[in-house]
Amino acid sequence: MQQRLIFAILYVALQIINTPAIAQNTTKKQLNSKPSTQYELYATRVEAMQMADAIAERRDLDRDWVRNAIGQARNMGQISRLMQPAPKGVAKNWRVYRSRFIDPVRIKAGVKFWQDNAANLAKAEKEYGVPAEIIVGIIGVETIYGRDTGSYRVIDALTTLTFDFPASHPRAAERQAFFKGELEHFLSLTSRSGVDPLSPRGSYAGAMGLPQFMPSSWVKYAIDFDEDGQVDLFTSPADVIGSVANYFKSFKWQPGMPTYYPVTFDAAKLDMDALMAPDILPTFSVASIMAKGVNLNAAGAAHTGPLALIELQNGDPSIAGNTPSYVAGTENFYAITRYNWSSYYAMSVIDLGRAVAQQMGK
Repeated sequence: MQQRLIFAILYVALQIINTPAIAQNTTKKQLNSKPSTQYELYATRVEAMQMADAIAERRDLDRDWVRNAIGQARNMGQISRLMQPAPKGVAKNWRVYRSRFIDPVRIKAGVKFWQDNAANLAKAEKEYGVPAEIIVGIIGVETIYGRDTGSYRVIDALTTLTFDFPASHPRAAERQAFFKGELEHFLSLTSRSGVDPLSPRGSYAGAMGLPQFMPSSWVKYAIDFDEDGQVDLFTSPADVIGSVANYFKSFKWQPGMPTYYPVTFDAAKLDMDALMAPDILPTFSVASIMAKGVNLNAAGAAHTGPLALIELQNGDPSIAGNTPSYVAGTENFYAITRYNWSSYYAMSVIDLGRAVAQQMGK
C-alpha cells in the first residue's frame, strides 16, 4: 500500500507539469528524444554508465532504461556552483538571513494558507503534536506556500550532484554519497510508477513539492492525509501538512516543548568554548549549562531535557552592534534542523510561523 501511494506521488507531480505518465517499456522512446546540446550529457561518462548498471542490478530495474535515464541527464555547472561553501572570512548575518524569509509577502501568504487549511492544520497538530505555526513556517520558508517549488529537472540535479559535487566542499564525500542515494531512490520510484524520469522538476538539490521533500523522504514520510487514495505533495495542502507533521514526529518532536529559551550570560562563569563545542546538538542539562555561565528564565530553568547554546552571528563581530544573538535550543529546535542542518534556517521557520500566528490572532 505504501509503495502504491509513493508511486502516486510522482504521478501527480508529472500531472502538475502536464507530462503524461508512461510505462517503462515505452519510456525509452521518449528518453531518446534529442536533448539540448549546450550541456554535457552523462551518457559520455564511463563512471555514470557503470553506476547505472549497478543501480539496475540492485533495484531490479531494466538496465537499458536506467542507462538512458542517467545518460540523458545534463551536467549542470550552475548546480555545482550553488553547492560551493561560503567564502572563508565572510561572517554569517542572522539579521540579513532572517529578512529573506520573514517579510510581508510570506506572512500574508502564510495567513491565507492557514485560513484556507485551518482544519487540516488543527488535525495534524492533534494527531502528531506539531504546532500549526511550525508546519506553516516550514512550507513558507521552503516554497512560499507553493509559489516556488523549483524549475530544475530532478534527474539533472541529482546526477550532477552525484558525479560533479564540488570537491572543495568540506563534506564533499559525504554529500556526494547522499545524492547518489537520492538518485537511486528517484530512479526506482519513477521506473516502478511508469513516470518519465526526465519530467519532474524541483530545486537545484532535487527536492520536490510544497515541502521540498527529497526522494528518500517521500518514501519514508509522505502520507495520504486527505485519504483520497494517493499522496500528492504538489497540489494537496492536506497531504503536505500531514507529511510535514509526520516528518517531525519521526524525528522525535515532543508535543508542548518550546523550541528555545532566551538567555543571558554570567561573564564570571562563562565557558564559551565548552558551550559551543557540541554545536546545535542538545547536550547540556539545565544545571550544566548554567554552571558554564548561561542564565535561563524561569521556564528555561524548569526545562527537563538537554539544551544547546545556539549562536546566530550578526556579521563582523568587531563592528559595533554586530554582537551575535544566542538562545538555548531544545530537542524540538534540533528536530527542525533535521529538515535543514542550520540554526539560521530553524530560527527562520520559528519566526515566520510565529509572525503568521500573530497575524492570525493566535
